[in-house]
Amino acid sequence: MQASKRVCLLGATGTIGRATSVALARRGYDVVSFVRPRAGDDGRHPAAEASRRSEGGSFRMVDVSDRATLTRDGFSGAQFDAVVSCLASRTGAPHDAWAIDYRAHMNVLDAAQRAGVAHFVLVSAICVQKPLLAFQQAKLAFEAALMASGLRYSIVRPTAFFKSLSGQIERVRNGRPFLIFGDGTLTSCKPISDDDLGDYLVRCLEDAGCWNRILPIGGPGDAITPRQQGEALFALLGRQPKFRSVPIALLDGIIGSLGTLGRVVPSLRAKAELARIGRYYATESMLVLNSQTGRYDADATPSTGTQTLFEFYRSVLASGALPYRGDHAVF
Repeated sequence: MQASKRVCLLGATGTIGRATSVALARRGYDVVSFVRPRAGDDGRHPAAEASRRSEGGSFRMVDVSDRATLTRDGFSGAQFDAVVSCLASRTGAPHDAWAIDYRAHMNVLDAAQRAGVAHFVLVSAICVQKPLLAFQQAKLAFEAALMASGLRYSIVRPTAFFKSLSGQIERVRNGRPFLIFGDGTLTSCKPISDDDLGDYLVRCLEDAGCWNRILPIGGPGDAITPRQQGEALFALLGRQPKFRSVPIALLDGIIGSLGTLGRVVPSLRAKAELARIGRYYATESMLVLNSQTGRYDADATPSTGTQTLFEFYRSVLASGALPYRGDHAVF
């Protein structure tokens, strides 16, 4: 890249956003991160402050749910060449999903168009191929709007993330069995690291082969099942594998109970949706879905990068620092 270009980065305080900020800065981009203010604070955001000190770039406190604020406090009449969005709903619950994955992104798209932005890179999710959940439908709705907007776009659908597959590190280290659904081979994925995904998002800005396309992407190597994840953890700890199978029927019972109670207690409806999310990830592979056969295809799932999940496990076990996984944790 010969000249510095200004990029608006959304979701900069998350792990993927921080990795993307570093990748953009390394390639010479001028990164301006739009950070959601916390209700009741004085405009300071601890995560943003930490990112500012460690990664450079500039931050603007912007309420993405408010179109006027996006224009006034965000784009502010300045020239931006691209938007890169790593922003996603925190829980995946219906209200949160439609508020962030769809409406907030629509606000950004509208403001970006009026600001003359040429390219919009969106981190979506590979699971939207089989949309059974509210957050998947919200993501698809925005994908469709982006493709129809006239802006150049790159819609990136990553497979599983390392942090999403790290939830059982501590229990295995403490001598407990690794939990699996069924025999642990119901699903598989090609997990991708934050750093490798960040590099790929930058590539989307520069490689014309990534323009105006939907781009499924995974990490390096073969697809990995939950059983293989458990076996790797035990091997790294020098222990014999020990598994405990959780029946899918147990999740079905929880979903059914919460769904019934949710008709009387509205707060339980969101919990029922979270249980549905857990079941989805327990039974569906995070790979490219062959629309003709209805089967997931590891060979058709593109790979990028150099960092593997098992190397990540090794580094976590060595450091003792567990990644924060947020609201989508199954275990």
